[in-house]
Amino acid sequence: MAIEGKKARVLIVEDHPVVRVGLQLMIDDEADLEVCGGAESLKEASAMAKKLKPDVVVLDIALGDGSGLDLIKEMHEIRPELPILALSMHDESIYAERALRAGAKGYIMKKEAMDKVMTAIRRVLGGEVYVSEKMASRMVQKLVNPSAAAGASPVENLTDREFDVFRLIAQGIGPSEIAQRLGVSVKTVETHREHIKEKLGLKSGTELTRFCLQWEMGRAG
Repeated sequence: MAIEGKKARVLIVEDHPVVRVGLQLMIDDEADLEVCGGAESLKEASAMAKKLKPDVVVLDIALGDGSGLDLIKEMHEIRPELPILALSMHDESIYAERALRAGAKGYIMKKEAMDKVMTAIRRVLGGEVYVSEKMASRMVQKLVNPSAAAGASPVENLTDREFDVFRLIAQGIGPSEIAQRLGVSVKTVETHREHIKEKLGLKSGTELTRFCLQWEMGRAG
């Protein structure tokens, strides 16, 4: 939490320069907020978080060099009190709960208006959790009626690491590059692929690739 009378220091973790610069301009225009740094990779973000000690982190969970969920877990382990707002272009129904479980205090989609992003930043700075009204209602429904979750997509049953692999397959990325991005061996990626196939009831790698691509196209639509 920022000291009263001082601007809250924001660290932006975003690998798209245009988005990162745009966010910085908007945040720096606020009377109570200022950007203390901008990172575009997991390694850079981790180093900046330790050095700059921001009051809040705005973090894209789909970074080019690895999983933003892993970064959230790492930051949360080092500084449990640090508010992290996950910012993403991806569907909140799939990603929001994962981000919150990893240690984020909020999730907001990039398509939201900038004033909502500022509201989300201030909300997590104030010690509250921020998700959209639609997502909040969905999460409450799952709590009061657990049986309703049974009809959810089987993709939600994947672990975070399996989901990372699933998401990259859906982007048309092969095992070798997936391994490089996630910092694991190709053998580990293949093991995750097998677990994903089992959980989704798929019999072959071809079926898995087709399912992933169709899922991604459905999300984009």
